[in-house]
Order: sequence, then structure tokens, then C-alpha cells
Amino acid sequence: MSDGKIADLFNLRRGEAAPVLVAGLFFFCILTALMMLRPARDALGMERGLDSVRWLFIGTAVVTLLVNPVFGWLVARLRRLHFISATYAFFALSLVGFWALLVFAPGAVGARSGQVFYVWFSVFNLFVTMVFWALLADRFSSDQGKRLFALIAVGGTLGAIFGPWLAARLAEPLGTPALLLVAAAFLGVSIALAWWLVRLRTDGPRDTTMQDQEAVRIGGSALAGIRAVFASRYLMGIAGYVVIMTIVATFIYFTRLQMVAVAETDLDARTGLLGNIDMWTQVAVLVLQVTLTGHIIRRLGLAFALALLPIAMAVGFIGLAIYGSFLVLILLESTNRAIQRGLTRPARETLFTVVGREDKYKAKAFIDTFVYRVGDVVGAQTEGVLGRLGLALGGLVSVVVPLALVWAALGIWLGRAQQRQADTETLSSKQDAAPR
Repeated sequence: MSDGKIADLFNLRRGEAAPVLVAGLFFFCILTALMMLRPARDALGMERGLDSVRWLFIGTAVVTLLVNPVFGWLVARLRRLHFISATYAFFALSLVGFWALLVFAPGAVGARSGQVFYVWFSVFNLFVTMVFWALLADRFSSDQGKRLFALIAVGGTLGAIFGPWLAARLAEPLGTPALLLVAAAFLGVSIALAWWLVRLRTDGPRDTTMQDQEAVRIGGSALAGIRAVFASRYLMGIAGYVVIMTIVATFIYFTRLQMVAVAETDLDARTGLLGNIDMWTQVAVLVLQVTLTGHIIRRLGLAFALALLPIAMAVGFIGLAIYGSFLVLILLESTNRAIQRGLTRPARETLFTVVGREDKYKAKAFIDTFVYRVGDVVGAQTEGVLGRLGLALGGLVSVVVPLALVWAALGIWLGRAQQRQADTETLSSKQDAAPR
């Protein structure tokens, strides 16, 4: 296949291959670090049962709310690459601290410290991915986001596969605590890749703009992002979309835990089924990201990409209520992950390419961390109340279907609003470039 055909397949234009590759490596390192540690997080969180996980969700939401002004202060005071480096360095040093605790003071590790790690990891998970996507929204234009974000996300998918594999290979010879140091090393490499991505010259019109932006601090107040979300219908729409998405995802998460908890037979067979479904889900995500997502978003629009997941989830929950089988649940979960990671996430991140620089970091941080965790809390508590009332799946469907309709409507509105803002920016750029 010629270079031109490969470029057409991947929606690449001249000068875009290098930044896409660096961004993909960047995301690969982040997801490798996260996925190496997530099994330990989940095991620690489940030690005291499902109710403790629901309370840990609340604790995580509170911590993300407290951390947001600190991140906003960093964004206001430091240059872009400096606050990005400071964020990753903080989490890397935290991993070193947890490693030291496990190695030099193992007797101090108990249920309480396990809960602390669960909350810390949940905050870590959101912030490192949020900062990555914020930088991409700043680095690439709206048109590039629609074409390239899914391709860049392939790096994350490969990292999500490589992380658990690496953890399994290193846990026995090095010991579990050493995995924390390996994850910290991947974060260190991520810092270097962030600098490379910003400094990389592609002879494009955005090069000069990127260099000029890097020399200027974003400024503003530490709470500007929170105020911006409540002052903007567009940002409020994104926040609403994220809340509903996480509520539904949390319903799936706890439904799965409940069904696995009550399963008494054929656990080995179901474990094998889970493994196979996970594998094919990764394959589906890769196919979407590499070949289809960029074309779908470009030809059918962001509105379609954002509305597809709500529709699929509504249909899936109705099917789950009718059949109530473990297989349907796993198919629902795999469909959710494949569409969310392969199509919806790149489309959702493209929404931020048309907002101001301050909002790309501060408002996005508030939405992707605190608002995201609020959805977790609402979903977990709602599922718990419905379970105590004995409504179970029927009750969930009665909540999910109306939510999905609102969710889909929000996705359509956001997609159209993003296109209007992108068209306005394009027209303004052409007018500025016109001879006077």
C-alpha cells in the first residue's frame, strides 16, 4: 500500500504523522502506568464489600473537588509545559512514596491505607488522562481533532493491553511494590513526550502559535474553571453529557459486580468468557480507532458520534431486563467500552478544541474530574437505593431509558454547537488572513 493510501486510510495530512505518533506514544505510556495498577486498586476497594466502594466513590468526588483549585492555581501561575510536568511529577513521586511504604513499613499497610490508595488512584487516573487530552485540544485544531484523536487513542488502547501484560510478567520476579516504580517511570517518560509534542515543528501554521502560547502563562484565578462551567451553556452541556455517561457506566459496573457475586456455578467458564469478551472488545476498539472513527466523525458528524452511545446503552439495558443473563450483561459492557473508547471519547475530546485556552485546562479539569466523579456517586447511590427497594434491573431500565434520551439529545446539541463554533473560528481566521 502506497504512502498516499495509508495517509488517506488514517486521515493524515502533510506534517501530521510525527505529532500523531508522539501523542500516541504519550498516551501509551499513561495507560500503561494506569493499567498496571488498576487491579490492585479494585482489589483493595472490594475488601469491605460493595457498600464500601460506594462510600469510596463519595470520598473520591470530595478529593477531586479539593484538588481542582490547586490545579487551577498551577495553570494560572506556571507555563503550560511546566504545570503539565508538575502534575505528572507529583503523581510519580506519590507512587514512589507508596512503594517506600510497602517496602520499608509493610506493617503500616492495612484496610485504611488501602482505601487511601483507592481514592488516590481514582484521582490520579482522572487527572493524568485529563491533562493529556487538554494538551491535545490545545495542540490540534478542531478539524485535526475530528480526524486524528481516534488514531492517537490507539496508543492508549495498546497501553491498556500492554500494562496488565507487563504487570503479570514483572510481579513475580520483582514483587508487587516494584510495579509502582515502573509506573512512575512511565510517567517520567510521559513528561518528556509532552515536551516533545509541544516543541515538535511540522512546518504548519499552528507551529508559531504553539510556540507563542508556550511563552505566555494562561493566568486567571484558581477557581476560573469552575465559574466558567456554570457560566457557559456549552460547557454545562458537556458537563451534563459526562454526568449521564458516568451514571450509566456505574450502573453497568455495579450490575456486573452483583451478578458475579451471586453466581455459584461455572465460575471458571464465566472467567474464560470474560477474558474472551475483553479480548474481542480490545479488537473492536482498535478497529474503530484505526479505520472508522475519523471517517465517521468527519462524514456523519460529532452529533452522530456523541448520540450513538446513549442509544446503544438504552437498547442494551432493555435487552438485559428482558433476558437477565450474564452473557447479555457482558455484551452490554463490552459494547459500552468499545463505543465509548473507540468513538465517543475522541468525539467528546474534540468538543474542547473550540473553547478558550483557560477553559481547555481549568474548566476541562473540573468536568473531567469532579463532575465525572459526581456521576459515579449518583450512579452508585441510585443503584444501591433501587437494589434495597427490590427493583433491580427493572428499576434500572426505568431510569436508564429516560436518561439515555436526554443524553442523546445533549450529544446532538453539543455536536452541532461545536460545528458552529468551529465554522466561526475558521471564518474569523480567513478574515484575519485576508489582505487589507
